[in-house]
Amino acid sequence: MVEGSRGRSVTLVAVDVVRTPHTDDLGLRLLGIADAIEGWLDQVRPDVVAVERVFSQHNVRTVMGTAQAAGVAVLAASRRGIPVAVHTPSEVKAAVTGDGRAGKQQVAAMVTRILKLADVPRPADAADALALAICHLWRDGTAATAAGLPGSPTSAQRRWIEAAEAARRVKRLPPAVGGAR
Repeated sequence: MVEGSRGRSVTLVAVDVVRTPHTDDLGLRLLGIADAIEGWLDQVRPDVVAVERVFSQHNVRTVMGTAQAAGVAVLAASRRGIPVAVHTPSEVKAAVTGDGRAGKQQVAAMVTRILKLADVPRPADAADALALAICHLWRDGTAATAAGLPGSPTSAQRRWIEAAEAARRVKRLPPAVGGAR
């Protein structure tokens, strides 16, 4: 969870990664994820939940597990009336680093820098989740800036605006509808 205003300032509120025993039945694993997410939502009461749009051409097993967990997050947020935003990995990378093809290390380094953290968030999934939250906050902020509201975009935000506009022109990006990872 991050907090910030429409503009530049972003601060870390909290981050956690849910892990379930890989030996557990799928139903038990999803129940564990649901319990953790619901507890988090009830505790921190976010304004919006950002979820990563899942897709892959290679590892179907990983994609299925990630999609199932994302579905649990969407359901839990929806039950509480919390809007859900969905962002592609390329959108997240572009928003945080200015490059939609940035690697995990570059994303983690930028998350550390943006949030002014002493260390890179661990495990890597924590940095990815924070990048997703920053993307959503900045996407909302860059839309406000582009509309003439106060605040000037950072260079990463300007690159995000340019990348998003270019992607829409070639219709590669589906419209975001809301979310957190």
